[in-house]
Amino acid sequence: MSALLFALLVPEPAGGSRSARRDRLADAIAIGLACGYGALMVPLGDATAPGAALPWPVDVGIGTLCAFALAVRRRWPLGLALVLLPFGAVSVMATGAITVALFTVAIRCRARVVFLLGAVNVLTGVAYFLLQDHPTYPLWVDVVMRVVISVAAAGWGLFVQAYRGLTRSLREHASRVEADQHLRVEQARLTERARIAREMHDVLAHRMSLVSLHAGALEVRTDARPEEVALAAGAIRASAHEALQELRTVVGVLREGAAGRPEPPQPGLADLPDLVESGRATGMTIHYSCRVPPVGPSMVLGRTAYRFVQEGLTNARKHAPGAAVEVQVAGTAGEELRITITNPCAGPSGRPVIPGAGMGLVGLGERVALAGGRVEYGVDRDTFRLRAWLPWSA
Repeated sequence: MSALLFALLVPEPAGGSRSARRDRLADAIAIGLACGYGALMVPLGDATAPGAALPWPVDVGIGTLCAFALAVRRRWPLGLALVLLPFGAVSVMATGAITVALFTVAIRCRARVVFLLGAVNVLTGVAYFLLQDHPTYPLWVDVVMRVVISVAAAGWGLFVQAYRGLTRSLREHASRVEADQHLRVEQARLTERARIAREMHDVLAHRMSLVSLHAGALEVRTDARPEEVALAAGAIRASAHEALQELRTVVGVLREGAAGRPEPPQPGLADLPDLVESGRATGMTIHYSCRVPPVGPSMVLGRTAYRFVQEGLTNARKHAPGAAVEVQVAGTAGEELRITITNPCAGPSGRPVIPGAGMGLVGLGERVALAGGRVEYGVDRDTFRLRAWLPWSA
């Protein structure tokens, strides 16, 4: 029974119909408890004794009105307690309503105010004793009873106040945790989409630069032999087909959501020779050297190195078409992986320069920074040099 009363007097968060129903039920129980306690105290106290301050029917009537006044205890708890306290000096029946009002104040106000009202309740008991002609019990009995009831009501109310504060803080904490979880999920999705966008830039820029290179060669070589035209057209078709396949895959992932989908195999350091050979097949002159132990770096580090070299070759093809490119990869575990790509600043004349968005080096810097490395690039004696240092843990 006490657990039920406690659950009713500690309602759920406001705002719902269920909370309103519980509030009305709790108010009804509070009024019933006030009437029951007051009715119990009427025959035990001095209300029916000769020389009482008021006839017992008047005492009961006043106490009943005070009990029904508890219907507004949620709206004006402190004001209601101040109004009911004086009736404790003339009515035993009103002590039930005063006790419930004191409990309500203890839920919503500071402890100092609660104990001050409890002291006033004890003083009204002394006043009630003094108004009797022939008190049935000595003064100390009335004082002890008022003190015990006031302390019990105030202590229970303060406990309920602390419980409500704890549950409120737990609900707020749970809400913050849930919001943080949603934020982390959204950030993970955005990070994955950004990674896919970088992959799309690296792959599509590489493929489309091949298409542009071969198309530019066909435009310049008007006297090309049919075999050369067929070879260039086949390279254009293959590069365009591969670019469309990559674009279709990326768009499909973005449309359906990257979360939960198995990630396709990504190229790594071991795939660099194939990348170099594909560049040579398009007519580029690439000098490649790789001094790395047989047990290569991690998959993440290898993929970063692959994308770095891929973007470096794409930039060289765009800005210095036909020029020789030198790619050097070296490093050991426990130190760092070093990548250097150099090419002349200007290629032979007669080749159209492939336009670019100017974001390739920015993307490279971000990719390498995410891997914990650093990038440097610039012109040194008519040679453009692009370098990266990537940490390689043992």
